[in-house]
Amino acid sequence: MKIIDAHLHLFPQDPDTEEMARQVGHHNSTDHLRQVYGELGIVHGVVMGNHSLDPAYHQYPPDLFHYCVGLDSSIQDGGLPPDYVEQVEENLRRESCCGVKLYPGYNHIWLSDPCYAPVYRLAARYGKPVAIHMGLTAFPGAHLKYAHPLVLDETAADYPETQFVMCHFGNPFLEAAAAVVEKNPNVAADLSGLLEGRTDLGRYFQEQAGYASLLRTWLTAIQKWDGILFGTDWPIVNLGEYIRFIQRLVPERHWDAVFFGNANRIYGLGLA
Repeated sequence: MKIIDAHLHLFPQDPDTEEMARQVGHHNSTDHLRQVYGELGIVHGVVMGNHSLDPAYHQYPPDLFHYCVGLDSSIQDGGLPPDYVEQVEENLRRESCCGVKLYPGYNHIWLSDPCYAPVYRLAARYGKPVAIHMGLTAFPGAHLKYAHPLVLDETAADYPETQFVMCHFGNPFLEAAAAVVEKNPNVAADLSGLLEGRTDLGRYFQEQAGYASLLRTWLTAIQKWDGILFGTDWPIVNLGEYIRFIQRLVPERHWDAVFFGNANRIYGLGLA
């Protein structure tokens, strides 16, 4: 089975990020990822951009990664730069850039804010999706009200020509996430970041049977398997464990679509 990791992060090589990767059984290096990808059948990844709109910052091995240019809190600290629209478009012109990533909970900005309107229109013009962090956040200073899945419903309805990807399936707001994906044909969702750290899957599915059942229930209820994408949120999880985790949530007959086909199509990766 071929796999695309439709949601990961790459960080500079330093002791902190190496320790983060080490805790989940990995190393923080592209060479290490290339090796593990080969072992696990992961043929490509989509890097969720952080820290810069400068295309020169986003240099990744083209055989291994595409990226989404990100408007994160480090960029929006004190307000968006005056040329942010031009910088986003400069990225979208690149073949290696397959979309835009927004972080509304961290930025304390509603998705309906006028500052994002030109970004949505650009994404539609270039036929590339807008991925959005939805649900729980990594830091307590973020505000969940901006990252609730229902917030995306308004924006998806107002920009029907733009493809959106709801990251993390809006976890833990699963019912709302499912409703937004079911209702809006231009909203897909990735299943990244639903675990953190090393996981004994046998024990997990015993202790967290209720939560796992809710995930399966809503994924099955909406029957939108052509819009569900595998992603990991690396480096917070062990890649092999996370693949097996998602395999236990998704019926095997949908594995090819969820693990490969949907991301290949939605992000326009052009992989065979």
